[in-house]
Amino acid sequence: MPVQVYIDGQEGTTGLKILERFNGRSDIALLKIDPEKRKDNAERKRLIHQSDITFLCLPDAAAVEAVALAEGSNTRIIDASTAHRTNPDWAYGFPELSPAHRERIRTSQRVAVPGCYASGFISLVYPLVQAGILPADYPVTAYALSGYSGGGKKAIAQYTDPNRDSCFDAPRLYALGQTHKHMPEMQKISGLSYPPMFNPIICDFFNGMIVCVPILTRLLPKAVTPEQVHAAFAAHYANQRFVHVTALQGSDVLPDGFMSANPLAGSNDLEVFVCGNQDRILLCARLDNLGKGASGAAVQCMNLMIGAPEDTGLTSVYEKE
Repeated sequence: MPVQVYIDGQEGTTGLKILERFNGRSDIALLKIDPEKRKDNAERKRLIHQSDITFLCLPDAAAVEAVALAEGSNTRIIDASTAHRTNPDWAYGFPELSPAHRERIRTSQRVAVPGCYASGFISLVYPLVQAGILPADYPVTAYALSGYSGGGKKAIAQYTDPNRDSCFDAPRLYALGQTHKHMPEMQKISGLSYPPMFNPIICDFFNGMIVCVPILTRLLPKAVTPEQVHAAFAAHYANQRFVHVTALQGSDVLPDGFMSANPLAGSNDLEVFVCGNQDRILLCARLDNLGKGASGAAVQCMNLMIGAPEDTGLTSVYEKE
């Protein structure tokens, strides 16, 4: 019998991308709300209670409201908002971080999908903290480039407006007050003692992302080489379907020495790069902010929860091993 799935907020960017990833699937049955009733709490509650899985593609306050509407039901919730990512009662939806993360997602009633920037950042920092290479109190900094789709409908409308201001032609720094909404999960899930210094940049392309974390080896308690860091990542992500540790310096995918942010657009892949030298190691994670950074991650979590193959409905630029 197909799994009954409801998407609360399916008209938003993430909801629409989840729907795209459901094309051709016979193992799920979509429950759809009348567009005129999408803000009718009684109808939302009815569909949530009728579903086996409910995706929340909503602003934080509306996501919290939806969880309250689900009380008394057996529905399992996958929340793509920021609302529950640091809540210890919710599984964090990044299965490649550890076997414990994957198992908790598989068995949980409540799963919080990671933020796009947070996915790249945590993919780099969590393994090194766990391996004892990066101290929890290291002064971590990060900068990141993202396509404008990460800003949702409002940003997409601004960037596609033929009469837009010329400032949208150039990369734009934002969250300059160090209060970006992804920072709490970046710190907590990575196991850091302090929030990172985080500098996100939105650019004039639709989707794709690079998150970079520089490491000064002189600040580490024990000397480490790029080769050792690369080996740590390779061991941590061995045999993962969607997280790929590239060759040292990225020579296998960066033949011209340039790293573009959008080659993984449309896929659920995340690539880890280790670059730099003995003194200054540069870690980079590349992903699709709408894929592994949002809707792809949500569908991957659902697949685990319903016992489907983890890559069902998801694409990769890498051949399946």
